[in-house]
Amino acid sequence: MHCFEIEGGHRLSGEITPQGAKNEALQVICATLLSKEEIIISNIPDIVDVNNLIDLLGDIGVEINRISRDVCSFKAENVDLDYLQSIEFRKKASSLRGSIMIMGPLLARYGKAYFPKPGGDKIGRRRLDTHFIGFEKLGARFHYNPNEIFYSLETDGLKGTYMLLDEASVTGTANVVLAAVLAPGKTTIYNAACEPYLQQLCKMLVSMGAIITGIGSNLLHIEGVESLGGCKHRLLPDMIEIGSFIGMAAMTGSEITIKDCAYDELGIIPEAFRKMGIKLERKGDDIYIPAQEEYEIETFIDGSIMTIADAPWPGLTPDLLSIFLVIATQAKGSVLIHQKMFESRLFFVDKLIDMGARIILCDPHRATVIGMNKETSLRGTTLTSPDIRAGVALLIAALSAKGKSTIQNITQIDRGYQDIDKRLQNLGAKIKRV
Repeated sequence: MHCFEIEGGHRLSGEITPQGAKNEALQVICATLLSKEEIIISNIPDIVDVNNLIDLLGDIGVEINRISRDVCSFKAENVDLDYLQSIEFRKKASSLRGSIMIMGPLLARYGKAYFPKPGGDKIGRRRLDTHFIGFEKLGARFHYNPNEIFYSLETDGLKGTYMLLDEASVTGTANVVLAAVLAPGKTTIYNAACEPYLQQLCKMLVSMGAIITGIGSNLLHIEGVESLGGCKHRLLPDMIEIGSFIGMAAMTGSEITIKDCAYDELGIIPEAFRKMGIKLERKGDDIYIPAQEEYEIETFIDGSIMTIADAPWPGLTPDLLSIFLVIATQAKGSVLIHQKMFESRLFFVDKLIDMGARIILCDPHRATVIGMNKETSLRGTTLTSPDIRAGVALLIAALSAKGKSTIQNITQIDRGYQDIDKRLQNLGAKIKRV
């Protein structure tokens, strides 16, 4: 099993370009099942989770052509529904949470879908009720076998309807949209998620012939069509990578330019980093972060401690809270990190405490960080990556720490970050895969 060995305490410099967005890739690749015509997707990240999903679609019968490392064509003309009942499918699909979004397209196009309970990051409960309740409202019959932990859906014909989602789930909204675009009649989805990646999915579906209005809001209107055609689609840059690189620059006191960020799609993210005292400057579609000897966390107007919390878009994405927590350890001032969505995502703070960070884990959802203002460096140690985002947060901590660190279980990091060691080496990081 591979691990990263990192010699911390070195400043970085140069330019780095974010990969294509992982979360968008998982949605739009599943959307290719809705059409028998060719769909070409570009800026695909070459990472484990995305590659596993592409391989899974190939197993289902989708004709796949790797045009280049980041461009791929899909043609779902001959889908093998019998494969969905196989043990091999259950094993592969259960290891990749994002593949749950094949259910919406299969249900819409073929009237049936099967899926095992998905895996993915161990960051707390990630229920699927929103998906299945939405499918039922569209006219699907839902069956669950608790002995085999296997879901199945079937319908004699979906039909447009009104629904108020119980939560603004991104994947839940995406799955319902994927089913509704071929359902006759009008579907209205209220309390829909409206993240940029979901907007991208809707725009792609419109280019395939779907009729969707309200894109970018939490109220979507969909007029079902008989069939969808092909299209070309380019993924946004990954906003989580962009945020990770901003945090990395601050922690290591480095001067870095992040290229081609699609800045207008980043929402509140740049301002959230400014609240942490991090200077960043927009240059066209690039973000320039100057070297800073220190950065000071703002307080609220009344002088109380700043709270950084996740929220549905346009609030702060929960995937970046691990990054905000780790950069706070070397800031001037204190901050309360409130992770509302997942109850296990802050448990990695014990690793940071071992490195010398001053953190109080208040409960599974909240941690108070007392910044050390770089007066005392974190110290290198042996770490284990528990999930994708915490893994990169620990990687950032190791880059800033004094001495050598070893990060184990880096398969978790590879699931979401393409060639991260090589790209950081180009900035001057002392990191190697062993």
